[in-house]
Amino acid sequence: MQKNINILNKRAKFDYEILDRYTAGIVLTGTEIKSIRLGKASIAESFCEFHGHQLFVINSNIEEYAYGTHYNHRAKSERKLLLNKKELKALLKDVQNKGLTIVPLRLFTNEKGLAKLDIALCRGKKNYDKRETIKDRDNKRDLDRIKKAYK
Repeated sequence: MQKNINILNKRAKFDYEILDRYTAGIVLTGTEIKSIRLGKASIAESFCEFHGHQLFVINSNIEEYAYGTHYNHRAKSERKLLLNKKELKALLKDVQNKGLTIVPLRLFTNEKGLAKLDIALCRGKKNYDKRETIKDRDNKRDLDRIKKAYK
């Protein structure tokens, strides 16, 4: 079993412009947390959605626990996120009024062993913004190669 779990959503920073970040607790069952501690989870295609005044993460994939019996969980299911009331109201207002979306960035375990989810309030990027991001990344890589060659 791994000590520090850090599962990233690498695609989110490319597809979205990140406006605000939050750290939320996540409601899990026994076999779900065991699978996460083994590193068998993915948040690559997931997003967050409100049902009433509660926030849920949709389409996150936590593989079934190998040693689980009939108490095992479903791999893709909605999982409730735990935030303060004030944070939930602010997120709900931003999502409804401005047309923004909430995307998970990182699934990790804290020092107590509890699973946490870093979420971000995001605005989708246009294709020309994505091309600009690729161009900047390539230019930075080329500059680093040139600097390394002269050292």
